[in-house]
Amino acid sequence: MPSADPEHRYDDAPAAGDDEDTGAQIAPIVRLDEVAVTTGEEDEDAILDLKSKLYRFDKDGNQWKERGAGTVKFLKHKVTGKVRLLMRQSKTLKICANHLILPTMSVQEHAGNEKSCVWHAKDFADGDELKDELFCIRFPSVENCRSFMETFQEVAESQKQGENNDAASAASLIAELKVEDKADSVNKDEEKSEEKTVEKESASGEESKTDAEKKNEEPASSA
Repeated sequence: MPSADPEHRYDDAPAAGDDEDTGAQIAPIVRLDEVAVTTGEEDEDAILDLKSKLYRFDKDGNQWKERGAGTVKFLKHKVTGKVRLLMRQSKTLKICANHLILPTMSVQEHAGNEKSCVWHAKDFADGDELKDELFCIRFPSVENCRSFMETFQEVAESQKQGENNDAASAASLIAELKVEDKADSVNKDEEKSEEKTVEKESASGEESKTDAEKKNEEPASSA
């Protein structure tokens, strides 16, 4: 007669919900190779990185239109030192702003909104040509907006200083080239003078030799 004790009725049965380990290994159906992804930012260092929402002014419609929400960055090139503003949409990573910060550029607070600021730029976000754009960017806080504006102005000033240094370097190189050209001209004049001196000495030697030959050819006088 079977036991009615519930503690021993299901000793040999697996507990409900337990997964039985068979030890089998299942290979993936498709093998995906690792692909290196380049963003174009590998040779640049980020100076500033802030969450924001970007707008552009539509001249035809005379209104602001949203360009995208995401992260705005100031990227400084490791070799040239040039700085560009780059912003991508957060989900699609589509570029919605991409332009250099030039010494002539300036940024100012948007009227009536301390969290927003505006600036003009020749933008290359579309990737086919430069377009004159009036941008407006809005941040979650006043502090972030001020940080953006301060960095923008500092970068513009640094680029202006860089242009002055480049101009000074170019002027110095031109001056050095002029000095070298002058030195080459002096050397050439000296070489020409030496050549003329050698020619004169050679001509004088030939004349002396001719006179001596003539004397030797004259008959000796009779005693």
